[in-house]
Amino acid sequence: MPLKHLTIGAVVAVCVFAAQVAAQSNELSGIIGRTFISNQGIQGAPSYDPNLHFGKGLTFEVNYARRIIVTEIYSLALEVPFVVSPDEEPHAAQNLIPGKYSSYFVTPAARANLFPQTAVSPWASFGGGFGHFSESSTLEFGGPNPGKTGTTTGVLQGGLGLDVKMFENVSLRGEFRDFWSGVPQLNVNTGKSRQHNFFVGGGVLWRF
Repeated sequence: MPLKHLTIGAVVAVCVFAAQVAAQSNELSGIIGRTFISNQGIQGAPSYDPNLHFGKGLTFEVNYARRIIVTEIYSLALEVPFVVSPDEEPHAAQNLIPGKYSSYFVTPAARANLFPQTAVSPWASFGGGFGHFSESSTLEFGGPNPGKTGTTTGVLQGGLGLDVKMFENVSLRGEFRDFWSGVPQLNVNTGKSRQHNFFVGGGVLWRF
């Protein structure tokens, strides 16, 4: 085989390999699940129901990631989870709190996967960013909300998950993330300035 043809063939092979590697260095995932928040005691509340209760708000996540290191044993990616809870419905015995609130968190993070080339890959994530709560303008049992209706907060995020490969570029993903944030403005004193927002969900991951 002439050297020119051999060289061209080698260049084409390298380009194809590089394109395949590059083509799988990006990830996009869509997750749906629930956010769980522990009840909080209200100072001065009636003894028969002294707690601020939270629902289990339906929550959606869109996550873009870029893998920067990939080996047989581990991989490291930079990711940007964007998590939205459109309808969290807290409850208190007295008509003091907003009827509902929505929230979103944006927390750029580093994520490490074990055995990224295999069918099952566990991972851990840690990062931080910001979040925003939008409180309802009306109270739970009716009437105008006298408090703030917009609260922005810093957020730390830690997560664990599992990716299960279904096809070459498609995996199922299950995950647990804790978004440690400030508290929404709910017009009651719980003695807390921060809260854990535990998100549990599952969805689909696409590598491209």
